[in-house]
Amino acid sequence: MVPQGSRAELEFGGPLGAAALLLLLPATMFHLLLVARSGPARLLGPPPYLPELEELWSPWALLLCLTWLGLQATLYLLPARKVAEGQELKDKSRLSYPINGNPIYDFFLGRELNPRICSFDFKYFCELRPGLIGWVLINLALLMQEAELRGSPSLAMWLVNGFQLLYVGDALWHEEAVLTTMDIIHDGFGFMLAFGDLAWVPFTYSLQAQFLLYHPEPLGLPLASVICLINAVGYYIFRGANSQKNTFRKNPSDPRVADLETISTATGRRLLVSGWWGMVRHPNYLGDLIMALAWSLPCGVSHLLPYFYLLYFTALLVHREARDEQQCLRKYGLAWHAYCRRVPYRIVPYIY
Repeated sequence: MVPQGSRAELEFGGPLGAAALLLLLPATMFHLLLVARSGPARLLGPPPYLPELEELWSPWALLLCLTWLGLQATLYLLPARKVAEGQELKDKSRLSYPINGNPIYDFFLGRELNPRICSFDFKYFCELRPGLIGWVLINLALLMQEAELRGSPSLAMWLVNGFQLLYVGDALWHEEAVLTTMDIIHDGFGFMLAFGDLAWVPFTYSLQAQFLLYHPEPLGLPLASVICLINAVGYYIFRGANSQKNTFRKNPSDPRVADLETISTATGRRLLVSGWWGMVRHPNYLGDLIMALAWSLPCGVSHLLPYFYLLYFTALLVHREARDEQQCLRKYGLAWHAYCRRVPYRIVPYIY
């Protein structure tokens, strides 16, 4: 038996929560894909039809998927690429294998932290490349299909494609920053990340474009300009906060961050309490949510379905913030309490 004091705290509701999510996540993605192309497009209603089993299988689709993954894996392994040193992992770079475990919980969260074959890191590979680039390609395919159906893409479709292309391009341009995320440092590589990266992201995050293909939304230039401004504000906060954090982590003496106020911790690291990170504890999440709103607004306000991403992402970031809060409390102790007193708001100033 593992001593009680050494057992890690279970997340996501433990084995029962993991079992529920194993069923709920694929079912939700399948539901969204069906209702997006239906007439009513009801987020909370049942889909108008269920496809036959033969409609769900295509050897050409499987071949295309495997070819796509193979292409991305080949590009990942090309020798002409930058090599970045990752952050210290939660296990101090040594993998641990607990004796007692629950197979459903372990399958969902993953027992292996960073599974590798030689230099091929499965988790890092899946985190950005196949799913995010696939998301952009699905959006582009929907834009082209709308052009075939209606003569030209709508302004709403152009906005959704442009906003999300900017977001994905930013993630790929700043790819090294993913090494500091919770997914890489803390979470194992199980169903949650594999399904999320390879299926949930490309097929669920493209929901606005799917909706617009089947439910065209007229959009005038004045409203489009306002939506562009909202997205620009969100991106400015998102990029500014992330750049400030990454610059400080690489070189606290950098002139761009050297004058920022910090709090010392027992680990030797310092916590920012000014600049973007003195406004709220997760200003990058705030920028993310503002952009999520801008992605949904081109779809109008007659249906709740296009706002699923905003609702889901809000729940995801609130939950992730709570997980991060517990990890930082264990890591920094009294210094984290002092930080929370200096920066009382988590994501949204004066609200949350």
